[in-house]
Amino acid sequence: MSGPDRPRAAKRRRPPPGRISPEALAARKGGAVEGLAWLGRPPEATASLTYRFLRLIGRLVIFGLFRFKIRTSGRENLPRGGYFLVAAAHRGWMDPFVVIHAIPTEPRAWFLGSGPSTFTSRWRERLIHRVGGLLPVWRGGVGIEQHVASARAVIANGAVFAQMPEGTVSGPPGRIGPFRAGWAVIALRTDAPIVPLAIAGTEELYLGRRLASQILPATTVRALAGLPDGAALPAEGSREELDLAGRMGDALAAILGPAVEALHPWTVDPPERPRRLRRRLTWLLLRPGRLDRDG
Repeated sequence: MSGPDRPRAAKRRRPPPGRISPEALAARKGGAVEGLAWLGRPPEATASLTYRFLRLIGRLVIFGLFRFKIRTSGRENLPRGGYFLVAAAHRGWMDPFVVIHAIPTEPRAWFLGSGPSTFTSRWRERLIHRVGGLLPVWRGGVGIEQHVASARAVIANGAVFAQMPEGTVSGPPGRIGPFRAGWAVIALRTDAPIVPLAIAGTEELYLGRRLASQILPATTVRALAGLPDGAALPAEGSREELDLAGRMGDALAAILGPAVEALHPWTVDPPERPRRLRRRLTWLLLRPGRLDRDG
């Protein structure tokens, strides 16, 4: 059979590239270089001209091209600088941009974030290294001491140290997931003011998506741990420190959980609303994988 009567061969799809483990990525780079060791300079609080320019370009893309709408409240709760911002629910690549939108241009925010998820190409790593704003973490890295040192340097310079304690973008929409203990250990060892930030709507992105955030009143390590003002904090690495970290996680979840649930309904569009470019925008800056939204 030939000509128009010959059946067409089924189009073969190229299989997606295999996902490389964070450990393999770190090995390819010669080891897991994290935090200040990767940055190689003090984390600045001032906004450079390059940062201001890229921030402007980002706003044009997010609000002009993608037509996202971000409703933020509670800016009056922000200290002047030198504080620890803890944000949840962490559900997508837009979360750091929601944080940046919520706070002033100065002092700058520095995120403790995943190196493997962010450094998907060499040019991205070089750009982020030059502009700043990220202190990378690698699974199987060198321990929490590096991250404590990063947080101390950021806070000592009057900047904003930002972390998302769920540690993953998987999780249910409109609700927080379990908090890991690392953020609380860092908070205990820095003893800086803690600013909770509630985020909703980033689990699914499409043109015109509505997102929301709320800056909650600043609190302290001792308030979250149930300790009196001025109480001595436990020795680093002790069992008591880990116990207090767990207690702080529960207390912060009790603050952020209801706030996230209250924000979420405003971000939900009716089912009949078109969700143009949903898949492309949801995965735009995420490494391919599976997201668990059942929680």
